[in-house]
Amino acid sequence: MKTPPVTGLILTGGGARAAYQVGVLQALAEIRRACVVPDTNPFPVITGTSAGAINAAALAGDADDFDRGVDKLVSIWQGFHADQVYRSDSIGVIRTGARWLTMMSIGWVIARWRRLKPRSLLDNTPLAGLLERMVRLERIPELIRDGHLKALAVSASSYSSGEHVTFYNAAEEVPAWVRSQRRAVRDHIGLPHLLASSAIPFVFPAKQLMIDDEPQWFGDGSMRQAAPISPAIHLGAERILVVGAGRMHEPPGKRHVSAEYPTMAQIAGHALSNIFLDALAVDVERLQRINRTLQLLPAEAREKSALRPIDVLLIAPSQRLDDIAARHLDALPLTIRTLLRGVGVSGQGNDARGAALASYLLFESDYTRELMALGVSDTMARRDEVASFFGWALRGEDGHPGEQAAARRHASAVIDPIMPESVSYFSRGSDAAPLPA
Repeated sequence: MKTPPVTGLILTGGGARAAYQVGVLQALAEIRRACVVPDTNPFPVITGTSAGAINAAALAGDADDFDRGVDKLVSIWQGFHADQVYRSDSIGVIRTGARWLTMMSIGWVIARWRRLKPRSLLDNTPLAGLLERMVRLERIPELIRDGHLKALAVSASSYSSGEHVTFYNAAEEVPAWVRSQRRAVRDHIGLPHLLASSAIPFVFPAKQLMIDDEPQWFGDGSMRQAAPISPAIHLGAERILVVGAGRMHEPPGKRHVSAEYPTMAQIAGHALSNIFLDALAVDVERLQRINRTLQLLPAEAREKSALRPIDVLLIAPSQRLDDIAARHLDALPLTIRTLLRGVGVSGQGNDARGAALASYLLFESDYTRELMALGVSDTMARRDEVASFFGWALRGEDGHPGEQAAARRHASAVIDPIMPESVSYFSRGSDAAPLPA
């Protein structure tokens, strides 16, 4: 019997938007239960960035029971409140957000006579306590040793060196890779790595980690992440599921655009969207170009090539998460709403401004539940495609294996240029190969 390819899971960043990922995982678990599959971890290689790193580590900590791991994530994200992630009480907000805004506005006046050095807009101390309860990091080495997991990786960005660093723990001796402005470091992933990876710039404080026995300050791993898919390939994944946290393409048709000068919140939201979303979109487009180029090669030339095909299935929101966030701004604690109003977050629904910024901070169940429901809906709408990607056979009415859900896509398949759903990725066969590994 042929051994199935090693499947990797990539969970991208996005703060509270990562609730969408949990909905996708919930639907995957449901599809998997409806199919004839071995009772093993479907994702031996798991990588994550920012809030996606937290979800990835939580899932990896239960790699011996995928359904249990998903159920725990669902339970946490369904009942989320902002004070589980950052301090939303008046004193906490005054100590961080108010001081930060003061420093930004009149800091040049008071810096000479007062030590006002706020590190971030919000204090995410509560997140550490949540992660201790949520993520079973101590089990990772054991799960790797017992074969339930091949590798876990999380990424962070060093403010000290300017490098993008992927920290990984793997069963095999995977050589640490080095590329321009990015590198990998083999390490036992702990709570500080998750806090560093999820430290949204300006919003949450940086975290100190050791690199080559030297301390460096790290922030959100989505910054300077030029090739989000690369770590999973280096760690041995042969096919990859990527779950995004924002629309990859805007729907056709003209969108209403305000003529008013953008607020700080709008500019910040635009910057965060660039950090969290654009690298993945560029990476997917690069995969398409590489795939089409390789299709032009004669079959004999492809067989002699050192390149190996890797199927990539991308699941991303079918709706704008900014618009969903705009409907839930009132769910934020009053102190946070007041703080965000100072940078231009206002209104509700169609009249909201700055909802993009708020969409990353809306750790409230009204919002996270809607994102989870969207993740479930988007994934179930592609149920046959998902089953085909994994090679899962849907059960018949009698509970026995039925016909294969859909024909497996091959590397020569035509890719939708508007919304790529399944693409083929070819990893580096040699240093001369023009690929984003």
